[in-house]
Amino acid sequence: MKVLKFGGSSVATSENINKAINIVKNSAHDTNIIVVVSALGGITDVLLEAGNLACGGDENYKNQFKLIEERHLKVIRELIPVGNQSGILGHVKKMLNKLEATLEGVFLINELSAKTSDKIVSFGELLSSFIIAEAMKNKGLDAGLKNSQELIVTDENFSNAVVKFSQTNENISTFFSKNNHKIIVLPGFVSKTESGEPTTLGRGGSDYTAAIVAAAVNASVLEIWTDVSGMFTANPNFVQQAFPIKNISYQEAMELSHFGAKVLYPPTIQPVLEKEIPIKIKNTFDAEAEGTLITKVTSNANPIKGISHIENMTLITLEGSGMVGIPGFSKRLFEALFQQKINVSLITQASSEHSICIAINNTDAEKAKNAIDAEFSFEISQHKVNPLIVEKNNAIIALVGDNMKSHQGISGKMFSALGRNNVNIRAIAQGASEKNISAVITHKDIKKALNTLHSEFFEDQTKQLNLFVVGVGNVGQKLLTQIKNQQSYLLEHLKLQVRVIGIANSKKMLFNEDGIDLETWKLQLDKANHLNMDHFHDKITDLNYRNSIFVDNTAEESVSNLYARYLKESVAVVTCNKIACSSNYSNYVELKNLSRKYNAPFLFETNVGAGLPIIDTLKNLIASGDKVTQIQAVLSGSLNFIFNNFNEQNSFYDVVQQAGVEGYTEPDPRIDLSGVDVMRKILILARESGTELELNDITNDSFLPKSSLEAKSVTDFMETLKNESAHFTQLRKNAEAKKCRLKYVAEFNQGIAKVGLKEIPATHPFYDLAGKDNIVLFFTNRYCEQPLIIKGAGAGADVTASGLFADIIRIGNN
Repeated sequence: MKVLKFGGSSVATSENINKAINIVKNSAHDTNIIVVVSALGGITDVLLEAGNLACGGDENYKNQFKLIEERHLKVIRELIPVGNQSGILGHVKKMLNKLEATLEGVFLINELSAKTSDKIVSFGELLSSFIIAEAMKNKGLDAGLKNSQELIVTDENFSNAVVKFSQTNENISTFFSKNNHKIIVLPGFVSKTESGEPTTLGRGGSDYTAAIVAAAVNASVLEIWTDVSGMFTANPNFVQQAFPIKNISYQEAMELSHFGAKVLYPPTIQPVLEKEIPIKIKNTFDAEAEGTLITKVTSNANPIKGISHIENMTLITLEGSGMVGIPGFSKRLFEALFQQKINVSLITQASSEHSICIAINNTDAEKAKNAIDAEFSFEISQHKVNPLIVEKNNAIIALVGDNMKSHQGISGKMFSALGRNNVNIRAIAQGASEKNISAVITHKDIKKALNTLHSEFFEDQTKQLNLFVVGVGNVGQKLLTQIKNQQSYLLEHLKLQVRVIGIANSKKMLFNEDGIDLETWKLQLDKANHLNMDHFHDKITDLNYRNSIFVDNTAEESVSNLYARYLKESVAVVTCNKIACSSNYSNYVELKNLSRKYNAPFLFETNVGAGLPIIDTLKNLIASGDKVTQIQAVLSGSLNFIFNNFNEQNSFYDVVQQAGVEGYTEPDPRIDLSGVDVMRKILILARESGTELELNDITNDSFLPKSSLEAKSVTDFMETLKNESAHFTQLRKNAEAKKCRLKYVAEFNQGIAKVGLKEIPATHPFYDLAGKDNIVLFFTNRYCEQPLIIKGAGAGADVTASGLFADIIRIGNN
């Protein structure tokens, strides 16, 4: 014999009921079937609402009753042929009349006891079971109906009754020993006291009904039919990569059910566990899906079976020096909570006995505080116990698995993964059996924590990077193109899933929580919301994705001022914007410190040399114990391009204009030609080598004439380059006369930095520096005679974007 239970979603509509009936029909070929059904989906809530409205003297209870009536009559008319509807409709209307009379009585006396509430909500299952049994008969199935209230006997604890198993099992055995129908339909959830008063088995009680009956008849299997394909490794609403667990033990299923897995009502397992009856969780809407099999032992080699969580938890801490060595504090605490019928979900106590920490539901927080304060009022007044600490808006996450105790390092792996993603753990609980490791975290970190742990324990170590890109000019567009082209490669070879979640330009901002389509992002951005950088920041922090990276492709100081806010939220920052690292030394140091404190990488390789590994090489030198004594460099690809192309055929103005068109200069070329850009770069290198230096400490020997330096706008500046043509020509001719070439050089020597235009002789390494290339010479204690040289393209959108991309990948690989 099999027991099949169909939940509310499985019998919510006539269409769904027909699916359930087909499943029963297919199962009944080779064995007798017991079918336990819930109320039509959502009806229990409507019944409760109707009762509460009636109790409050609100005539809107009649509207709720009308909804209940219309819903059931509609299902009958859709399920049953017209010629067979009369008797069924008549019976259902009689039941509805009783319900209406009960609600009217509540309305008249303005009182709703737990006993009356049970009577009201029982109508949901009683109605659905009758209609479904009649629908089966009309489809030619050998089906009968039995009221579970005549089988399941309970105490008088209305709304959450305790089953009296001796009488219940005898009733069930007696009934089924005499039953001749192939299929018997039972309403779930409902029961009665010995005196015949209606009771209910608590929310989720239909599962419990099915388990009680399955155990009593020694069923071969209990099948729970619902709207998902089994118990999942994590809540699929939070973790897209979650998948159904094929096989799980009774104990593991109970742990997952307790910690928020809604597929199974926790008490369900106990009756069948004792008889070792297997439970199958199946999907009514995908009957061929394998689902989850729950048995005494499991075959899955992974010691972790699932990750679950409970939301809306309050953490309460009782602590004080007066607790140490004094017996009875725990007893008094839990008795105070027991008296208020408050359930405790997690308990942890320090070995010093100085504090006890518990987690309860938010709805019980105020009641718990009042009860505990009253219990320990004397100790609090004597300062032996501190005032109670109550922290709301928390959640509990739990790793569940029978075999965790035989695998070393699971808890370490769990907490390490959460720590890397800056998920703060407020409390920890782990029993000696090691079937469950639980931690209390803030509510906002639920999704991040679940995804982090799922990736750590269930996925092929694929790391997801979530990018938020600001600035989509030349560099930004190239970066997005490179990411699009390399996504498949990174996933296959580096196990990195790179998603762009947010994009912003100077006017608009675009978000897609599942990743923006990089083929059509321009069209999407044009239609997006107006940019507000505060809102952009708030969206990133609200999403709270693991491995979030803020990518700044701008040259805007206002954007660089946001770095600290992102780092404090454990959002990594990757930038080609030099302003932050060349700002006040204190700000530079603070950003580095925030990066370490909040475990949020702050990478700016492209600040110097675009895609060249200049800063990374310098960091490695310092980390290995070397000391930089001198730096000589040509750090402006734009200036190098300009002076390499400045000749008799091309005026200085024409070359600068060409450099702008090809993307070698900043949008404001004054930043490059004034030397400020190079000053920032040598400043960053000096700081990274360990020297405290400010921008105004650097000597700038400018080659620009006074009129160019004083120009008020980009247009005025470009005009001065025309007017001062003779000045620039003379600089070139002076160098040519000495058989030298002009290079804009940055120097750092013994703590002193300067930049300026130099006449470079043919014997110098800078002489043959072509195009837009950069070159850096590091003189160190180890490289004292022959410098360490880094040379290559130091400007251009492609190489700058590739440098940013390399920093992003570096974060992914760490």
